[in-house]
Amino acid sequence: MKNLILTLMCAGLVFACAPKQETATTEETTAGPVNVLTEEEKAGGWVLLFDGQTMNGWRSFKNADIDCWDIQDNALHCKGAMDADKRGDILTTEQYENFELVFDWKISPGGNSGVMYRTTEEFDAPYYSGPEYQVIDDAGYKGELTELQKAGANYDMHVAENKTTAPIGEWNTSKIVVNGNHCEHWLNGTKVLEYEFGSEDWNTRKQASKWKDAAGYGMTPKGHIDLQDHGHEVWYRNIKIKTL
Repeated sequence: MKNLILTLMCAGLVFACAPKQETATTEETTAGPVNVLTEEEKAGGWVLLFDGQTMNGWRSFKNADIDCWDIQDNALHCKGAMDADKRGDILTTEQYENFELVFDWKISPGGNSGVMYRTTEEFDAPYYSGPEYQVIDDAGYKGELTELQKAGANYDMHVAENKTTAPIGEWNTSKIVVNGNHCEHWLNGTKVLEYEFGSEDWNTRKQASKWKDAAGYGMTPKGHIDLQDHGHEVWYRNIKIKTL
């Protein structure tokens, strides 16, 4: 009996000291590692714009003093209205002309944000220069929205068509392709719109939009990537770019 008790005690001690097996989260299992590039992507010229841990490569618009952005769960996180006093967008320190940009995003219930491109700092706000890929809770947003202002749209200019969005709180994957005057918006693997900067159609749409008096809107051939603070919680990750 003593030998049996001793054997059981030793077995229990070995089990208690054995290293615990880490269980992968659902996100890791289904999506793989985040904020990393594959060897194939590296060879293809892709560059990470966010490392998942620091704000390296990003700063506030016009270097304003803000406290509304941090890093949460390996994502760039914009805080809600009650959690920050100094609001503002953040943008890449580098500027880009022709590129393919990919990013994941998820929005809070009723939330609103956006990703602007070819943005400059010559005006009072980023949206006076850079077109905006709309990031928003279409159904839950409290204000009135036209089709031109819903997720995936080129804000107030082009409607995102044939789109599918993930449930609120889950990740979407978006892509913006800009090459010369040609631009495309993609959402969860589907191209939802395309347009040509400076075309007759583009000029007509601009004159009918909020940007009709914004002389610099869409006119810059090179600029920053900008993440919009609209006073709502939003998360961005897996942000990567390839120049064309």
